[in-house]
Amino acid sequence: MTSTMSAAVVVLWLVTVLTILSRSHADRNVYPSAGVLFVHVLEREYFKGEFPLYPKSGDAASDPITFNTNLMGFPDRPGWLRYIQRTPHSDGVLYGSPTAEHVAKATVIEITAYNRRTFETARHNLVINVMATEEFPLPYQAEFYIKNMNVEEMLASEVLGDFLGAVKNVWQPERLNAINITSALDRGGRVPLPINNLKEGVYVMVGADVPFSSCLREVESPHNQLRCSQEMEPVISCDKKFRAQFHIDWCKISLVDINKVVPVYITRPEAGPGILAEFGDYKPPSEYLKSRDYFTDFMVTLAVPAVVALALLFILGYSMCCRREGVQKRNMQTSAIQLVHHSSIQKSTKEMRSMAKNREISWPLSTLPVFNPVSGEVVPPIHPDNYETTSMPLMQTQTNLHNQITIPQQQPSGDNYVMSTFRRLEVNGIPEERKVAEALNL
Repeated sequence: MTSTMSAAVVVLWLVTVLTILSRSHADRNVYPSAGVLFVHVLEREYFKGEFPLYPKSGDAASDPITFNTNLMGFPDRPGWLRYIQRTPHSDGVLYGSPTAEHVAKATVIEITAYNRRTFETARHNLVINVMATEEFPLPYQAEFYIKNMNVEEMLASEVLGDFLGAVKNVWQPERLNAINITSALDRGGRVPLPINNLKEGVYVMVGADVPFSSCLREVESPHNQLRCSQEMEPVISCDKKFRAQFHIDWCKISLVDINKVVPVYITRPEAGPGILAEFGDYKPPSEYLKSRDYFTDFMVTLAVPAVVALALLFILGYSMCCRREGVQKRNMQTSAIQLVHHSSIQKSTKEMRSMAKNREISWPLSTLPVFNPVSGEVVPPIHPDNYETTSMPLMQTQTNLHNQITIPQQQPSGDNYVMSTFRRLEVNGIPEERKVAEALNL
């Protein structure tokens, strides 16, 4: 009984693993036509069933899911195929326009879905088989710029069908196909501000088998071309057929007649001497590399600069310490008369400095005791005797003396002059005999 239950558990486990592997590697084939717009929607509901059940409670319908698409064996998609997903809660869209070069070539796209809540992944392959058509390419192609649409909105089948219906009413062709859709951001447009419900804008190229209608030709008139050059909206009679749902910028419409396009053949330039010849596939180095001794490189990198630095240091030290002239050599190379002249100048300078420090001359009159000529009061000099004579001024200032009287500057005459001179000599301590004689001589 126990063995039977264990066998049943193993069988159930194998069935579950095979189911998951079959779902993860299931291939889905699509068959677009060359020259016709290809749109494939990556539906979130399709991948939710492949994720294992999450044990915690939560709404699985609101799980954020993102997609990663790439060409099998390569990190990115083919050049003609684009992918867009606005938010993790919206479906992803693969779109593009294959050309005749991709006919009869199976393009395998790996699609990986990521559940951002449970961190589970699911993968399956999309096989694109491009089919050839007799209608490719349609000879008349017109490209419209729609200002009030984003690319994912325009890729919706009902919106794209409404636009093709409006173009068919204006153009009246027998066959009309959407060739390509491009976002304005891929043409150098700017991301709009999130105000007033602004859109990015989208370019839609359609092709038909009949020439352009007169309404579409109105854009090429000189009047409308002038209005476009002045950044004014041109006057188009059929604009009202689009205005209800699509706001078309008629100044950016492009009308191309393939029958009148001159083909340009580009010849491949010959390889010059700077182009290496092809040597086949790249061969990586073997896993076992020979060891290399870096001791020689180390010595060359460090020892050689160290030796050069030591040599420069030795030369600099020899020049500064061993090549000095010295005082004796300098005196030997100097003339005797120049040395005598220099020595005499130094000797005179020292003698004058010593004389200035030891003055023994008489004090100037301004440093003698001052007396008041009216009261006879003797005022001591401002500078005491112990002041240094080298810093003593010749004329003494008497601004702060008490009871100072200004003496007239004119020279006295007669008896007054004799008396004043006598008093000055008496103050200085001169004998009376010399006082009278000097006073009379003066």
